[in-house]
Amino acid sequence: MVSTVQVAVLGAPGVGKTSIVRRFVAQEFPEEYIPTEHRELHRASAVLSGRLYELHILDVPNMQRYPGTAGQEWMDPRFRGLRNSRAFILVFDICSPESFHHVKLLRQQILDSTNKSPLIVVVGNKRDQQKHRFAPRHVLSVLVKKSWKCGYLECSARSNWHILLLFKELLISATTRGRSTSPSICLQGALHRERCSIM
Repeated sequence: MVSTVQVAVLGAPGVGKTSIVRRFVAQEFPEEYIPTEHRELHRASAVLSGRLYELHILDVPNMQRYPGTAGQEWMDPRFRGLRNSRAFILVFDICSPESFHHVKLLRQQILDSTNKSPLIVVVGNKRDQQKHRFAPRHVLSVLVKKSWKCGYLECSARSNWHILLLFKELLISATTRGRSTSPSICLQGALHRERCSIM
């Protein structure tokens, strides 16, 4: 039996959301920045501890505000199905404090719109531009894990650094949620406990 996990990838324009998804799904990195205009659903299969999972990865255009109700979601076809996501990857650019603030607002809007406790992983992209970052990694990591109670990871879509790790740990966290008090705990060293391969 195949289990499905739907993941939504959100963040400010230009932070590399589509690049992360395309690097993971197709091993491609688009050099030219083209803003996402339409909702795109990508599929990938993974085997975790001998069980098959299908990841449905939703890449949507920039949104000013997360849809708080099903009615708001269905008013704009670009965001349909977004509220069905079990997990969220909130992407920011490690060189842009504004994009980090945008992620902070999105996280709060997601929490305000549901009674459930969604799995949220905050991802700092563009690690290949490390010397231009606006804050040290450990400062952001502690803030996100301890104050926001979210998982935290940094990656580089351009360099293909930690992209596979991101989706492996996300899947592990999504499938072990009942055994942990918070997603950030699941995201620390989960790969040492579980075997996972992406197909």
